[in-house]
Amino acid sequence: MSWYCDVAPGHPLHGPYHDNEYGFPLEDEAALLERLSLEIFQAGLSWLIVLKKRPTTVAAFDGFDVDRVAGYGAGDVARLLGDPGIIRNRRKVGAIIENARRLRGLRQSHGGFAAWIAAHHPRGKDAWVELFGETFRFTGGEVVGEFLMSIGYLPGSHRDDCPVFGRIARLDPPWARVSADRPAEK
Repeated sequence: MSWYCDVAPGHPLHGPYHDNEYGFPLEDEAALLERLSLEIFQAGLSWLIVLKKRPTTVAAFDGFDVDRVAGYGAGDVARLLGDPGIIRNRRKVGAIIENARRLRGLRQSHGGFAAWIAAHHPRGKDAWVELFGETFRFTGGEVVGEFLMSIGYLPGSHRDDCPVFGRIARLDPPWARVSADRPAEK
């Protein structure tokens, strides 16, 4: 099994993401939308392409401010599809805009995206994939699994002997709180 921990450290783009973001608990709404969107953009492509385009993608999507992205119309879609600084895929761009709209709804029902995720924890990957599929667009198994690992809800982002694993474990990520008396839902 190949681990991100084996290839990322020292790389100019993978290294900082591996060392400071991947697997760390995350609750900020814009940061969560960004992370989910980056995983959507990655589908079928390499993570390196996504990381290379990340700064221009964040700028193009107004910092992934949920209300701004949710308000995008046809002109914004045309602007995004014409922007060589992002991954220009109509289905992915449309899904991100629609997902931002759905996040606004989660504010009403759960108090926000982070609270919605926390309310459904713990779950196994299959149950998460089903829930995300019912709630969002363009969220298949790989997108959901990587998204949840990247924000600390599913284990497996780092090897146990990776120095970053210890830093994350000290933060008591949600995956570490699953116990025998409260197992993850299949």
